Amino acid sequence: MCCFFTILVFLGPRIAGPIWWIVQPVRWQSAFSDFLTGGNLWWIWPVLGIIFLPWTTIMYVIVAPGGVEVWDWLWLGLMLVFDILWYTGGAARKRVPGYEGY
Repeated sequence: MCCFFTILVFLGPRIAGPIWWIVQPVRWQSAFSDFLTGGNLWWIWPVLGIIFLPWTTIMYVIVAPGGVEVWDWLWLGLMLVFDILWYTGGAARKRVPGYEGY
């Protein structure tokens, strides 16, 4: 698990997610298999999640296999906010007076 966190810090969630998926495919399948029961297309949700909401997807894989409880929704919401801030973080710098954008 230490190597996973190192990869997550240095390369980001879009690289760490697929590496974790390769290392522990059963965990990912158990987290996302409920979305499409009876079908083999369960892998579409994690792929879309890694592309568009990587932090939220990684947190969902952490909390979903045991069932999503009350406090798990807090963590998922926090990661969703973090993903949204990740996308909008660069736009705010242009509005700061005196910021030259090096």
